Amino acid sequence: MRNIFLYECKRLLWNKFFAGLLLVLLLYGWQVLTGATILGVSHTAPFSPWSFGDFLCRVLPLLWIGSLFFLTFFTSGRARRAAVLTVAAPMEPRRYALARCGAALVGTGLLALVCLGEAALFYGWYFDWYGWGELIFPALITLVPPLVFALGSGWLLGRLWPWLVYVWMLLPSLLRLLPLPASLGLWDGSVFVERPLVLGTLDPAFSLPVETILIQCVILLIGVMLLGRQPSNRPQAER
Repeated sequence: MRNIFLYECKRLLWNKFFAGLLLVLLLYGWQVLTGATILGVSHTAPFSPWSFGDFLCRVLPLLWIGSLFFLTFFTSGRARRAAVLTVAAPMEPRRYALARCGAALVGTGLLALVCLGEAALFYGWYFDWYGWGELIFPALITLVPPLVFALGSGWLLGRLWPWLVYVWMLLPSLLRLLPLPASLGLWDGSVFVERPLVLGTLDPAFSLPVETILIQCVILLIGVMLLGRQPSNRPQAER
């Protein structure tokens, strides 16, 4: 299983698609940092958890698309036809699926780390600021639940109809256009813009409503359950 996992990681990360996605993510992230984050949100400092969270919400749609693109390596018609080869292999299909999900998780994690590293470079270069300890929680609560959910839900949709993965890529962008309830403010970034004003102090300490945290935990749990829900039968080639 280890060899399969390493092979799938190499296949996902050592290709022109990953390099292109990385370049787009870096360019867009730097544009957000220098065009919006540098001004701060709602009268907070650019390096406050509020402004940092706003940056993460702006790059989340690209991270979501990247994680789902990783899955297309396994759910496309070509990949499904090649699945016949695994039928004769001694390893169970469940273990193949787990290795592939693990590779997709690694790729998604690397994309997220690139965004965090870019923000660290920006804060150090422009403000000589390195207090990253207070930004860990905003990063975890903003990125981990939706990206794990993206992989879990995308894996399920891709096994049903591969084209649904491409449609599912639009979800975060659509959510940013809809009037979401305050409890879903981490999905459109509104909580980072509106809550500092509600708290009524200049650059208030970072805090989130309990319902917002609970919803993120539920989304994370659903994503983990979907990732763990692997097929128990042998994979079949696409008709």
